[in-house]
Amino acid sequence: MVFRRRDRRSTWRVIADLVYPRGGWARAFLYVQHRVRRLPDTPERIARGIWAGVFTTFTPFYGIHFVIAALLALAMRGNIFAALMATFFGNPLTYVPIGIISLQTGHLLLGDELDAGTQRSFGGKFVDAGRDLKDNFFALFNDQTADWHRLAVFYDEIFFPYMIGGILPGILAGTIAYYLSVPVIRAYKKRRKGAIKAKFEAIKEKAGATGDIHRKAD
Repeated sequence: MVFRRRDRRSTWRVIADLVYPRGGWARAFLYVQHRVRRLPDTPERIARGIWAGVFTTFTPFYGIHFVIAALLALAMRGNIFAALMATFFGNPLTYVPIGIISLQTGHLLLGDELDAGTQRSFGGKFVDAGRDLKDNFFALFNDQTADWHRLAVFYDEIFFPYMIGGILPGILAGTIAYYLSVPVIRAYKKRRKGAIKAKFEAIKEKAGATGDIHRKAD
């Protein structure tokens, strides 16, 4: 196929690139920033998409952030592609602080305290919940008794506080991203429009000069 990579990556290379891109996260961020600024849409619609994408990274719905960001952008009449690109705000470098902030805020709003060990066992509780889902699925086909204890612990101590606590910091981060994005995107589009216009005028002048030369030759 025309668009197939010439250097096929192994599975481990794909996973490694997701955790840490070959060019580094700074280069990946600049690439995303460049693509977002060049989107053919108004600065406000692009910024609303960015708001949706950034807000989504503060939700505990890992694996479907793209879907949630797209639906939010659609509801807000924002740019869907900008929303998908903005979910890059959540990456292996930011997920830990985002998770801790969301959990702490959630437990504070719910009127309880975040256990000191919760931060250390955050990933462990995700694994435990996944194990319950796997084991209970297979329990449908054998004599094993379904046990939802670990999933219940995950919901009470991680998922629900995370979901509630991520709303406020998500709104704050998304709003900051929105108001930072609008003037930057507007200035970029204005500068790019001026550059294209200047290039077009230069081509027009060159074509006119060529026409004058031909008329004089005739």
